[in-house]
Amino acid sequence: MPIYSAITTLPTQDKAEALGEAMEDLDPAPYGVGVFEVEDGSGLYEVGAHFEEEPDGIALALLAASHGARPFAVSEVPDQDWVAHVRRELAPVEAGRFFVYGSHDADKVPEGRHALLIEAAMAFGTGHHGTTLGCLRALDRLVDEGFVADKVADIGCGTAVLAMAAAAVWPDCGTVLASDIDDVAVATAKANVTANGLDGRVTCLMSAGFEARALTEAGPYDLIFANILKGPLVSLAPAMAAHCKPGGMVILSGILNEQSDGIIEIYARNGFNCISREEIVDWTALTLRRTS
Repeated sequence: MPIYSAITTLPTQDKAEALGEAMEDLDPAPYGVGVFEVEDGSGLYEVGAHFEEEPDGIALALLAASHGARPFAVSEVPDQDWVAHVRRELAPVEAGRFFVYGSHDADKVPEGRHALLIEAAMAFGTGHHGTTLGCLRALDRLVDEGFVADKVADIGCGTAVLAMAAAAVWPDCGTVLASDIDDVAVATAKANVTANGLDGRVTCLMSAGFEARALTEAGPYDLIFANILKGPLVSLAPAMAAHCKPGGMVILSGILNEQSDGIIEIYARNGFNCISREEIVDWTALTLRRTS
């Protein structure tokens, strides 16, 4: 059975979310609607929907026009097992002492590495994207420099690969919390923690930023990961300062290269100094130390 997608863009999150809600009332109705910030620095938001039968082109055109959106681009999605495809295409990722792999590559795990099993799933962070890879490399450098953390938080954890990397490299770490605002991500994170034998070492929970009581009560932290996007990173800067120990570190990504200077400046105003930055294709990972 063919699947159809319909995609358009809008300049603000509020308008995009309003259009996404309106799409739920279409006939035929979509079985899934999503609103995402376009990660190219344009500030646009993408509204996309999937249909099990061909959508009504006239209805889509009227809906786009009434919300001030560009006309929907409608296309037929090939019938393919995408998870199986991803598993075949994703090669293991090496980031210093870390080796991130899927179960189909279990025979490729080298000796002497911290191996992290991450299956293809509906959560961001397999290690292949430049943002996650940059964070893993930043952590690897900190360990090389002798940094040790006893309390770690992974904000916007996705698959929890960063939290698990910290737990793996510091087996005596007292607290590792991994949080996300998406219930699918939290469920995926919990499954990955179990698959890697880290139950009791990494705790996964739902939270927007540091709002969950478990996050605020466990701090302040020696190390905080936040691999999200520029907007949330800017909003979180004061909370990062409040929940990071003096002398503690934050590793940030989800930052386009041209956005990194602005992020560094905002975090400097909140008491952080940038100690390293790495660009991987279009993305930058920053390591900052809280100095005040």
